Amino acid sequence: MLSYQPTHTQSLLARSLSRTGTASSVRIFCAALLGLGLSLPLNMPFNLPLGAGPVRASETQDITYQAAPAPLDQLLDAPFLPGISLSPDQMRYVLAQQQTLPDLAELAEPELRLAGLRLNPDNTAPSRTWNYVSLSLHQLRPGQADTGQTVAGLPAKPRLANLQWSPDGRWLAFSHSAARSVELWLLDSLSGVARQLPGISLNRAYGSPFSWLPDSQGLIVKQVTRTLPLPPAQRLPSGPVVTESQSQASPGRTYQDLLRNVDDVARFKHYVHSQLFRVGLDGQSSKMGSPGLIISFDPSPNGDYLLVRQLLEPFSYAFPASRFPQRVEVWTSKGLMVKNVAELPLADKIPIHFDAVRQGRRGIDWRADAPATLYWREALDGGDPGRKQALRDRLMLWQAPFNGSPRTLLDVSQRIEEVVWGRADLALVYTGWYQSRQRELWHLQPDTNQPARKLLSFSSEDRYQHPGLALTMRTPQGSSVLQTQGQDLFLAGDGAGPDGERPFLDRWNPFTGVKQRLWQSQAPYYERLVQLLDPNSGLLLTRRESVEAPPNYMLRQLGQEQPTPLTNFPHPTPFLASLRKQIIEYTRADGVKLNGTLYLPPGYQPGSGPLPLVMWAYPREFKNSNAAGQVKGSPYSFVRMSPWTPLVFLTQGYAVLDDPAMPIVGEGLTEPNDSYLKQLVASAEAAVDKVVEMGVADRKRIAIGGHSYGAFMTVNLLAHSDLFAAGIARSGAYNRTLTPFGFQSEQRTLWQAPEVYLQMSPLLHAEKIKEPLLLIHGEADDNSGTYPMQSQNLFAALKGLGAPVRLVMLPYESHSYRSRESLGHMFWEMTQWLNQHLKQTQD
Repeated sequence: MLSYQPTHTQSLLARSLSRTGTASSVRIFCAALLGLGLSLPLNMPFNLPLGAGPVRASETQDITYQAAPAPLDQLLDAPFLPGISLSPDQMRYVLAQQQTLPDLAELAEPELRLAGLRLNPDNTAPSRTWNYVSLSLHQLRPGQADTGQTVAGLPAKPRLANLQWSPDGRWLAFSHSAARSVELWLLDSLSGVARQLPGISLNRAYGSPFSWLPDSQGLIVKQVTRTLPLPPAQRLPSGPVVTESQSQASPGRTYQDLLRNVDDVARFKHYVHSQLFRVGLDGQSSKMGSPGLIISFDPSPNGDYLLVRQLLEPFSYAFPASRFPQRVEVWTSKGLMVKNVAELPLADKIPIHFDAVRQGRRGIDWRADAPATLYWREALDGGDPGRKQALRDRLMLWQAPFNGSPRTLLDVSQRIEEVVWGRADLALVYTGWYQSRQRELWHLQPDTNQPARKLLSFSSEDRYQHPGLALTMRTPQGSSVLQTQGQDLFLAGDGAGPDGERPFLDRWNPFTGVKQRLWQSQAPYYERLVQLLDPNSGLLLTRRESVEAPPNYMLRQLGQEQPTPLTNFPHPTPFLASLRKQIIEYTRADGVKLNGTLYLPPGYQPGSGPLPLVMWAYPREFKNSNAAGQVKGSPYSFVRMSPWTPLVFLTQGYAVLDDPAMPIVGEGLTEPNDSYLKQLVASAEAAVDKVVEMGVADRKRIAIGGHSYGAFMTVNLLAHSDLFAAGIARSGAYNRTLTPFGFQSEQRTLWQAPEVYLQMSPLLHAEKIKEPLLLIHGEADDNSGTYPMQSQNLFAALKGLGAPVRLVMLPYESHSYRSRESLGHMFWEMTQWLNQHLKQTQD
């Protein structure tokens, strides 16, 4: 999910002001609309509302959080639709209600940022996660709905996560993040009562904190130790921080929250350090093995072994914890180490390429359909796609007790992305190569001498031809294996096509290639398969929605027209139930077909005349122009109003063109970004022409907006076109020289393609921006490349050039804003900005 909020930052244009109010203030920076170069005292009161008069240059001040305009204030308190968790035996399910928007105080709780992790030091839990606040238990009875029962015995103020069913479906384990620890709880699905297993303090700092044993009689849990010392809270450094490179390439993307010094190293070790325990259903526990920096632990399907992954020193100040050295071991069920499977060094030399991977054994895991057999992938090209080599990746097997040599199962010319195990004569291997956007599907018979067979080859960009993904089911031991019926397996997919998505279920025989369509979503609904409950009787669990009806879960019998509703969730935002939605199609000047989803506010009638319109987009790269124009989404999907979508503008009388295609195409050897600006402007121009031609928008009252890479797009369109009257850019990056080792889908470095980096950096073309621009950024942004200084530097440039610009820094918020206060203020800022620059604009 998302999170957004304000913190205390410093403008690059003027001296920093300390906030004089409470944490409920938002820092606002305003540059003069008139560009007169006037200079005013920084502490001058600011009493003019937006649009009430000219704002003088360099005004900086703190204001209190503003309330969202009606009816958006209702949206901030609207509940999220519950999630569903189906028991492995398919006898019952749990509906988990997610918390509503947290308040600012929750985001202001203690937080450490270490090696790419953000955690609360008080309870060793992730500091920025969404929790569940209530659970209800329901029986799955074909032919009838079940009102269920509210789970009893939960803590007073639940903050629940990590929901995991026992393999037999009797118990549901979950964590509760209390103030000083993370507790382990069990729900008995027969009684509907939950209870805490006392004396257990889970470690959620890195990875899952527990895992069920295959016999369902207990769990392996990871507990905090707090035995490694912490450095003093404040002390003088013992010396400088020195890093050195020994003439070996070590490229890396722009990471956030890295370790900075020896004190950070000590803190990281203190909070990640943990001890494994075996815990019974009665709460009795026994220690397993030695403590360490344990990040994962997985029992073998037969329960005899445990696969344990630990971090090793030395750490890095340039890479996150996922790149740190690792040791992978097999332990017995008693915690004794029996085999060192891999020692992986610091992954600091992976080339900047999406097909590049770590050297050595990677993706080590248990084969799901065997008692105790490991499998993994190894790069045959050293992980470097730049090497000229026919075969790239290898799939290996190693059977317990791990005395013999590992066995090679498959060599392929692409990267192995996923292996789905089924049985002795059936496993599927998905491979892919990003540079060509090609994927392959292979059929293995792992326990026979039959050679591997390539079943399919398709483009990852071509959604119309995607075959779907193979369905899996849970074994009695809790592993996920292919769901089969005789020689057949089952595929489920989006069913994308020129008329939008129509999800489907197919029966497919990988031995003969025979395929049969069993079911497909039908208008006026958008219905997706959740689970094939019974292949023999044809019983499905689906989730169905329509434009006006929110998603609800259904039991569907193949061959019967109407499903049986399991749930009846009400419309969360009924004030938007009557809005109009339409997928529109149009063509770019170079012939590329485009599309987007047009929304018109409630009450709007055809022929009522043009409206002010907000276009909200996000560019994507393609190697094929035909794939770039394929229709996304469904005309029948529910109009989801959430605080993070541009649909909020519908409540204020604006039309919205959501996700208009902004494809950046580079066919053959051409890189997409070589013509980024030309294609971007052409796509935007085609979208503007379409909505004006339809009569729903006024060419002079169209705003462009986006978040993250969409914000980057927004500022580039303001700099390189005159299509828009105003812009809103949230949490973007605007200077690509600050992300020199690649960004988004760009794999080349700044030194390989300097002209591309410079041309695509809107900060370097700020003098061309004349339209008013609203910049919003979280002060605690954790996304790679989108440091808060990106917005601060752009504001500084535009202010210095006399352009109309406003910068809002949201305290405590990361890349996605979360708190009720921040989102309410964001609504206020955006609607004020648009009202001033679109609604007050006359032809």
